[in-house]
Amino acid sequence: MSGGRRPRVVATDCDGTLLRTDGTVTDYTRGVLHDVRAAGVGVVLVTARPPRWMDELADLGVEGLALCGNGAFTYDLSSRRIVSHRLLEAEVLGELIADLRDGIPGIRLATEGLEGLAREHAYRGSRVHGPEWMVCEAEELAGRSVGKVLVRHEVMETEELTAMVAAIVGERAEVSHSGAVRLAEIGPRGVTKAVALAQWCDEQEPEITASDVWAFGDMPNDLPMLTWAGRSFAVANAHADVRAAADEVVASNDEDGVARTLVRLLEDG
Repeated sequence: MSGGRRPRVVATDCDGTLLRTDGTVTDYTRGVLHDVRAAGVGVVLVTARPPRWMDELADLGVEGLALCGNGAFTYDLSSRRIVSHRLLEAEVLGELIADLRDGIPGIRLATEGLEGLAREHAYRGSRVHGPEWMVCEAEELAGRSVGKVLVRHEVMETEELTAMVAAIVGERAEVSHSGAVRLAEIGPRGVTKAVALAQWCDEQEPEITASDVWAFGDMPNDLPMLTWAGRSFAVANAHADVRAAADEVVASNDEDGVARTLVRLLEDG
């Protein structure tokens, strides 16, 4: 990285990238992030996690701003609240739910909104915890605008499920996956990690451009952000498509790859 343009912002995914496999953040990584901020470089978390999962990062000592729900929500970790949002409209959600249930037998649905998680009775996720706003019939999920729709299947693998969901959704919304087992995710049309990050950068004074940003990720939902950023990094444990797209592959999440890469930034002055 020596001789490259110094970033003004570091944008990093959380699970599988900044966090270790057990979901922890090491003292080493927290210290490096603190030093990066002290050097005048901003740090933004950009994650598929819903807002209700963000407070545990604050409890782990991670600070700053988070663009979560794949960009649907902007969350302030210090005040522990949503400060802005980009939502999928209730009318479109109703259409998608009906089409998905007709097109993919055996799916189970949930949504992430401003109020929290809403899920149909049969939905069982690996991490259904935290506040649940509503447990209901699938049709009732369509009564509000949401940041994300979760589509789970008990048998179908993630890649196959995501492809089938994308074929049904078409251009009405954004379909991705973040590596969770047998789970596809749907976000508002035009909302990705890259879009949310770019909009936040545009709002800063002075304005931050893509060339000012370094981005780290591990899963296909990170690809828009990695492609947009001036310099992109995949951790060694990343999905093959992410490793192929990134400018550089660094140490894995369990080896504090993000932090060790940022130390090189600090050493380069």
